Amino acid sequence: MPDSTPRAPRGFVVHTAPLGLADDGRDDFTVLASTVPAVVSAVFTRSRFAGPSVLLSREAAATGRSRGVVVLARNANVATGREGEANAREVRESVARALGATESELLIASTGVIGRQYPMQRIRDHLKTLSWPFPEGGFDRAARAIMTTDTRPKEVRARVGDATLVGIAKGVGMMEPDMATLLTFFATDARLDPAEQDRIFRRVMDRTFNAVSIDTDTSTSDTAALFANGLAGDVDPAEFEQALYEVALALVKDIASDGEGASKLIEVRVTGARDTAQAKRVGKAVVNSPLVKTAVHGNDPNWGRVAMAIGKCSDDTDIDQDRVAIRFGDVEVYPPRAEGTDTEDALRAAVAEHLRGDEVVIGADLAIADGEFTVYGCDLTEGYVRLNSEYTT
Repeated sequence: MPDSTPRAPRGFVVHTAPLGLADDGRDDFTVLASTVPAVVSAVFTRSRFAGPSVLLSREAAATGRSRGVVVLARNANVATGREGEANAREVRESVARALGATESELLIASTGVIGRQYPMQRIRDHLKTLSWPFPEGGFDRAARAIMTTDTRPKEVRARVGDATLVGIAKGVGMMEPDMATLLTFFATDARLDPAEQDRIFRRVMDRTFNAVSIDTDTSTSDTAALFANGLAGDVDPAEFEQALYEVALALVKDIASDGEGASKLIEVRVTGARDTAQAKRVGKAVVNSPLVKTAVHGNDPNWGRVAMAIGKCSDDTDIDQDRVAIRFGDVEVYPPRAEGTDTEDALRAAVAEHLRGDEVVIGADLAIADGEFTVYGCDLTEGYVRLNSEYTT
């Protein structure tokens, strides 16, 4: 179970520093490294505009062995051409040299404004000062240093037998995942069979980070990685998968509730679908609907917007409106109530009461088969429009 245990996984060290990638003076450069070689599992965005950090990291992660990751926040280094690629290679090579590692043993991630080159002279000046080994721990600093427009750092820990698992993540906008989402990194001193670790990681990512959506936009920089150095010895794979799921889900909920300008977490639970894929598709249609999002924000009990969103899945011809059930919390609003039962006004009042909470749960049962999936998102507020209309100004 996720907890606040202070112990970090053995053999992981962190370095953070302010390089001035933004003008607020906080740390924006992070190196998360294992003192010994680790097994890495990773998934990445499938955006056709993926940045050089993603392209380089895909190659590195394919080897299955890694010493860690270097992260630059506030600058995506995307759409920067050959110069941007050369800069990413230089940063990774310099950090790897400081660690006593090879370039292929290091992932690199970058997030922030698209279309800007790195301020390479400032970066070079700092890289010359790197001194290995870094101090152990520091995941709290790493969680803060990888932030962009997040309002708070996101870190969750869990114990698995004698091992510790730590997860950190950033992301509050441009979140409609395709293989991965945002930047999220997990470190553990557990030892797992590499192939089993990879299967576990991909299953968990599909159920958690691939289940969150803020604004339907897919980032060019999405990266998720798990580093396991084995220093705590073997763990039970099933127990590890459950712990990883719980840590990842806690991060997902924190991310969704911290969506740009967000004031409420939206959880859409779809049941009775033909299969998991259909349940996920319907859930995304609901959580991504601007009309649903604005209704939730305004505590407007207009549940018809959920029916509309489900109806948009026009290719799913086995969805029959006469069999669908819709709920807000424990309040069933559809199908229509029989005459003599709760009035429409009473139903809307009950829905409005549920909407006044910080977490809104919408349920949709399709009554087709036993497929189910839960997706997460947030409301759409004036703050989202203001933040994104002023992002580079």
